[in-house]
Amino acid sequence: MIERQRPLDQIKQALRRSRIVLLNSPRQCGKTTLARQLLSEDSVNYFDLEDPVSLARLAAPEGLSAYWP
Repeated sequence: MIERQRPLDQIKQALRRSRIVLLNSPRQCGKTTLARQLLSEDSVNYFDLEDPVSLARLAAPEGLSAYWP
């Protein structure tokens, strides 16, 4: 795996400023790999916008408040 410490540090810094961070860039460039280095795929804080389960969770945002204080 390619070491990507700078992007990881930037994501961690962004998470200190905001509860939500969007990783947005071209397909197949390593967004998912970066996200999985910070948290597991089964975490309630992980959303994959190509995953039907994640999309269903986002379609009913009122249910998301149960996961966060």
